[in-house]
Amino acid sequence: MASKSRILLPDAAGIAAAADVLRARGLVAVPTETVYGLAARADDGAAVAGIYAAKGRPSFNPLIVHVANVAQAETLAIFSPLAHTLAEKFLPGPLTLVLPFRAGAPVASLVTAGLETIALRCPAHPVMQALVRSVGPLAAPSANASGRISPTRAEHVLASLADVLVIDAGPCAAGVESTIVAVEGTGWRLLRAGAVAVEAIVAVAGEPLTPLAASGESPSPAGGEGIVAPGMMASHYAPQQPVRLEAVTAGPDEYHIGFGPVAGDATLSASGDLTEAAARLFDLLHVAQASGRAGIAVAPVPRHGLGLAINDRLARAAAPRG
Repeated sequence: MASKSRILLPDAAGIAAAADVLRARGLVAVPTETVYGLAARADDGAAVAGIYAAKGRPSFNPLIVHVANVAQAETLAIFSPLAHTLAEKFLPGPLTLVLPFRAGAPVASLVTAGLETIALRCPAHPVMQALVRSVGPLAAPSANASGRISPTRAEHVLASLADVLVIDAGPCAAGVESTIVAVEGTGWRLLRAGAVAVEAIVAVAGEPLTPLAASGESPSPAGGEGIVAPGMMASHYAPQQPVRLEAVTAGPDEYHIGFGPVAGDATLSASGDLTEAAARLFDLLHVAQASGRAGIAVAPVPRHGLGLAINDRLARAAAPRG
């Protein structure tokens, strides 16, 4: 059967058409500054269920809700002074705040996966901004089959999901997902490293309540806390082939992703620039997956700044598959 996938331009007509689909309880793959998201109205349970069905996503894994501004966010969550400080510093942008859910807020229960918190982000990308201003808060995980490589281009979405409507605004600028922090009273905890460097958050909010792992990776749900935010599943962002990390050299049937002095078949950044590496990470994982090689080897990447997010995604990509 022929695919019913369709591409919209990121212009006024394309955004208006996407808004009409969303209002009618449909799904739209939308560009953000981090990755492409599969969006649905956050207040509509049937629409949100469509996200889970399209992605094959476990229902215990909560979704991020995208809002236009802090005022809209405050209708869904309770903001502490620290949450306001973080929002003022980093939003709009690639930071997600996990906050106490405001009782009675118009959000489908599937969005929070039964938790008493909600994950909120105010995106900086003009297309997603236009949609949330037009339609209202949108639930939007990455627009790919659950557990697979996140999409940073429209063609990645089309290759991963069937019968999808995509607004094609070109490659995403950041290339890795948002940083997720839980704000608890006067303190905070890192739930997922991402496009906002942890060091920048520490500079504003002080040290986290829970010491960061020595590896710089995000916490694992295996620690007994369970899935409390998106992107915390141990195996996630995974290509079809096995992934081997810290690889200075590659085997004859491995596609080698390089960094800095390790050239590889293709490099995240020949100059060792972590911002460039983050932007290219998922792109190169898609290339490696399509290479026909039996495995993927990835060169060492430093564990500071955006290197924390890169190593977190790579560790999950390389984790044993459930």
